[in-house]
Amino acid sequence: MLTINPQYLKDENGERSLVVLSAKEFDAIMEELEDLEDIRLYDEAKKNDTGERIPMEEAFKLIEAERKANG
Repeated sequence: MLTINPQYLKDENGERSLVVLSAKEFDAIMEELEDLEDIRLYDEAKKNDTGERIPMEEAFKLIEAERKANG
């Protein structure tokens, strides 16, 4: 579990408006978010997996052709 120690800054009405974190805490949060995004993308890919596979060489050719078409 991630442990953070946020500091809150209040606006003129006394409401919390900003949060201050250490760079280490911020980096840890960003890493957790990236991990969650990877999991989400994996789950989505797994859900849409038809079982169809292509050889790696063919995949590289398709990627290269797309780069040339877009680049």
